[in-house]
This record gives sequence, structure tokens and C-alpha cells, in this order.
Amino acid sequence: MSNKHLGSSFDDFLMEEDLYEEVTRNALKKVIAWQIAEAMKEQNLSKTAMAKRMNTSRSALDRLLDTENASVTIQTLEKAARAVNKRLVMCLVDSDEQAEHICGNFAPA
Repeated sequence: MSNKHLGSSFDDFLMEEDLYEEVTRNALKKVIAWQIAEAMKEQNLSKTAMAKRMNTSRSALDRLLDTENASVTIQTLEKAARAVNKRLVMCLVDSDEQAEHICGNFAPA
């Protein structure tokens, strides 16, 4: 019995299983949710105050901060970024290497 994945990268495995985009999307959502939560901590901002700054409900903020919920709109992410005096930056890149160069350690590898 030979392992068809022996010697391949984890990215290769995810691509072969058609999971790469889903896993990458979920990882990026988790990173952004974590960054927002960290910014809230740094600014001593409660969830209620954050929701008020975003002009949204506390339950909508909870969905944004839920690392398992990947269905968040760009508009919601932008509101959250503005609420903690940050900017959301998104762009199309040609390769993972270019993404890593632009985004640093937060880019999928």
C-alpha cells in the first residue's frame, strides 16, 4: 500500500481533494476575526460599543467574530475595520508568493 500523498505538500493534498479554496477562505476569515478582536482589546472596546460604532447589532458582530462563520460580507468587514481605525485591504495576486510579499505572514502558503 503506497500513500499517494507521501512527499507532497499539504497544499497539494488540499488541491487534490478540492479543498484548497475552502480551507484558505476559512483561514483568512479566522485571521481577520482575530485581528478585529485584538484591535478591540487594544482599544478596550466592548462588543456593545463595537456594534454601535459599526451601526449594527451585537448578534451581527458575534457572527463576524465567530471564527467558524465564513459568511461575512465585505461591507461588514469594512465597517469593522473602520470601527477600530483600520482599513480592509483586498487584492488579486498572481501567486501565493506575491500574496505573501504583499500580506506578510497572513497570506496562505
